[in-house]
Amino acid sequence: MEHVLGYVALAAGLIIGMGAIGACIGIGIMGSKYLESAARQPELMNELQTKMFLLAGLIDAAFLIGVGIAMMFAFANPFVLK
Repeated sequence: MEHVLGYVALAAGLIIGMGAIGACIGIGIMGSKYLESAARQPELMNELQTKMFLLAGLIDAAFLIGVGIAMMFAFANPFVLK
């Protein structure tokens, strides 16, 4: 049973780590595209900013759902029978 706990810890670390990397890359690309589009059309800056913050929240929400699932498997693992 000890090897199952090791795999769960490894999987939780991968879920959190890969989710963090994906969220950081996504927010970075989105921020660069926002700055590029705001420089091209400054009159649309307010609308673009609203959409950018909405998307930032959705990207962070997806990452936090992954963290929640990883914590569920780390602390209340349904695969380990006691």
